[in-house]
Amino acid sequence: MNQTLSLHDLKLPLNRDFFLRSLIRELAGTLEEVVGYDEAAGYIGLVGQHIGNWINGLYTKELGVTRLNRDQVAEALVDLKSRIHGNFSIVRQDEEKIILKNSTCPFEEMVLDRPSMCMMTSNVFGVITADNLGYAKVSLEETIARRCGQCRVVIYLQPTPEAEAADGREYYGAT
Repeated sequence: MNQTLSLHDLKLPLNRDFFLRSLIRELAGTLEEVVGYDEAAGYIGLVGQHIGNWINGLYTKELGVTRLNRDQVAEALVDLKSRIHGNFSIVRQDEEKIILKNSTCPFEEMVLDRPSMCMMTSNVFGVITADNLGYAKVSLEETIARRCGQCRVVIYLQPTPEAEAADGREYYGAT
């Protein structure tokens, strides 16, 4: 007896989340190949800037404040990543920096070997921090995309000599 298998019954890894993560991975990869890593990171960073502004607006509106304080910024960064299935936590924070670690990327395996995708994190974190605290320099010291096994993100809150020496991108907010 020959049974016809319905396409709906096939065990394909196709759903909206997987499709969108795959789409972003392929866009990032194509940009990296065509225009190079720096330009690809720049394009993705622009998107991250817009997303950062939008997310910052969500938090400030819901909290009923015009600006988040340092503790709220750190908590918001961890919370937003948690909401999109990342696993960030605060390692340490003080007046000069916030250090975060992450064991699960929201893009999951799709981020591997696509370091330009990390500009989403850099720009979202940088925009939110600078808009609320005036300045941020985001250093992606370790990333899952570079196969480090985890992410370690240092967000410098002041342009100190340590911040100036660190690799990363600077962000400026209204003072």
